[in-house]
Amino acid sequence: MEKITRKNPESMPKPVGNYSHITRVPKGAGLFVTSGQVGTGADGQIPSSLNDQVTNTFENIKRILASEGLNEEHVIKVNIWATEEIDWDHLYPQWDAIFKTAYPSMTVAYVTALGWPELKIEIELWCADI
Repeated sequence: MEKITRKNPESMPKPVGNYSHITRVPKGAGLFVTSGQVGTGADGQIPSSLNDQVTNTFENIKRILASEGLNEEHVIKVNIWATEEIDWDHLYPQWDAIFKTAYPSMTVAYVTALGWPELKIEIELWCADI
């Protein structure tokens, strides 16, 4: 059985962060796409600081993956949108807690606004299950 593979071709510059340049999904895999996960806490509140929203967002990511029996191996692509500069020293430890070795492909964009004015970060996951 084929599996999801990730690589960084030697002909390419090294990734500037913890991600893979290419993630290959074999034919016949099931595809899961999440809505953008945001910094809403379990109590429904949205904290005012970006770092607190990042923490809540990663908790929400863990919950949504678990709800489908998925883990780091299944995540093939992550899109991150933020309305202010990301504190990578805060985000990466949470990223690495989920993606210990299977770094998905990733895109990061800074935007002027998200769906609600108080939201500062949104993270969408694409996952595949073989």
